[in-house]
Amino acid sequence: MTPQLEHKLGRLRSIFTPMRSVIVAFSGGVDSSFLLRVAHETAGDRVLALTTTSPTMPDEDLESAKGFAASIGARHLIIGSNELEIPGYAANPLNRCYLCKHNLFTVCEQKAAELGIDHIVDGLNLDDLRDYRPGMQAAAEKKVRHPLVEAELTKQEIRELSRLMALPTWDRPASPCLSSRFPYGTQITVERLQQVSGGEKLLRSLGFRVVRVRYHGEVARLEVGRDEMPRLLEPQIGEILSREFRKLGFRFVTLDLGGFRSGSLNEGLVGTSSGN
Repeated sequence: MTPQLEHKLGRLRSIFTPMRSVIVAFSGGVDSSFLLRVAHETAGDRVLALTTTSPTMPDEDLESAKGFAASIGARHLIIGSNELEIPGYAANPLNRCYLCKHNLFTVCEQKAAELGIDHIVDGLNLDDLRDYRPGMQAAAEKKVRHPLVEAELTKQEIRELSRLMALPTWDRPASPCLSSRFPYGTQITVERLQQVSGGEKLLRSLGFRVVRVRYHGEVARLEVGRDEMPRLLEPQIGEILSREFRKLGFRFVTLDLGGFRSGSLNEGLVGTSSGN
């Protein structure tokens, strides 16, 4: 471990040391898993991981979150919370993430009050500050802290520290909620979420690792890693995708020649995109 990484890890641990009790808003992704591990190492049972479930959450993400929390012995609370029932959310406005995060942090706030927990933290990292993230406003309103930002940890540094700690999430692709597959202004429904989720499960079953199925009505726009694009164009794979995506309700399947770009539906909103 480099001296810089060791210093930042020490700063992160020092944030949790004085906390009497804390809720970690835990999605099971790279950032929140690393945050939970460090928090639990530092504060033990004073830490509670809280995960909300919804039709917008990929099934495998919930299983991953449950497995990770159990593997490190962290207390883990799972609460059902359907984002589609939040007023205005399903219309997919530009501030959709604000509505989602406000709901999440309200749940955390209520649980903290019920259990007498002092602090709420999330997995926002330093790079996220450069993206379009309206959810940060909700965090500010609910007084949610961002320990990874406070420790000045970037995504790459979090992955490297996770690797050094042998965390299974260290090289996991980003996995934001399924609503991020829809252009702003496109209505989000359970059926459409199932279309997108089904398409991504199909791609992963065929061995593709980094995938997004972007919803454009009758058109499914596929984003995969550039190194995986040639295989996607193989006739046999193309036949399978064409057939199975029709079963999911799409008429056309297209390949985005730009390849996978995390946050591509934020392009034009900010200069740098990450996380969707």
